[in-house]
Amino acid sequence: MNHDDVRKLTAMPPANPSYPRGPYRFLGREYLIISYESDPEAIRAMVPEPLQPDGSNLVHYEWIAMPDSSGFGSYQESGVVIPCTLKGEPVNYTAMMFLNDEPPISAGREIWGFPKRWGEPKLEVRTDTLTGTLHYGGERVAMGTMTYKYEDRMAPDPTKRGAHLRKTAVNLKIIPCATGGQRVAELIAYNLTDITMHFHYSGPARLHLIPHVNAPVADLPIRRVVEGRHFKADLTLPYGRIVHDYLA
Repeated sequence: MNHDDVRKLTAMPPANPSYPRGPYRFLGREYLIISYESDPEAIRAMVPEPLQPDGSNLVHYEWIAMPDSSGFGSYQESGVVIPCTLKGEPVNYTAMMFLNDEPPISAGREIWGFPKRWGEPKLEVRTDTLTGTLHYGGERVAMGTMTYKYEDRMAPDPTKRGAHLRKTAVNLKIIPCATGGQRVAELIAYNLTDITMHFHYSGPARLHLIPHVNAPVADLPIRRVVEGRHFKADLTLPYGRIVHDYLA
């Protein structure tokens, strides 16, 4: 390969890249999000400056089933999202994510800085209950349950449907250098586009988190569960933008 060949490569490994070029389209992406109140000091300890927790003390624990993802295939995901502000703008900070598919783990970390690790998440309907579980190393570390399609909350105005998905999201991207230091230390922001909502339900929910050193979702303790949300959408994940450079 000459220099131009190298510059045209999509990703690692050079001979068989883990993922193609984006943007990436997701069809039938199904969510279970359980919002709960947590400890403000625990939230502050997990949120990197200059992000600021938004003061609500809320945490969103989520499961996502992605059956049709361009370049990534079919997989599931589970993780923790914290509402924050960045220079006064409301944003969502992604604190932890666990997936069962290598290409989106590699792409998510290398492009946008998603905090992704291998895990065993599963979202499914068990009789009358929407159920999400997360196992790590064969041990269960999270379980969420919600009444199935309890209350339809689809916005009557089609232009407002999916507004919560359009909120700016922010990740902390860290890439080490071969010399042992940091090569990249940035906050990356992105906004989902081309959103089509299929349904949106809310209802009673419960969440159980179990302490685990390599899947520390329980480090944000549950004080009170607020609600569960169950929705499905088609959407596009575009490339992001650098909003803060720690090495500048």
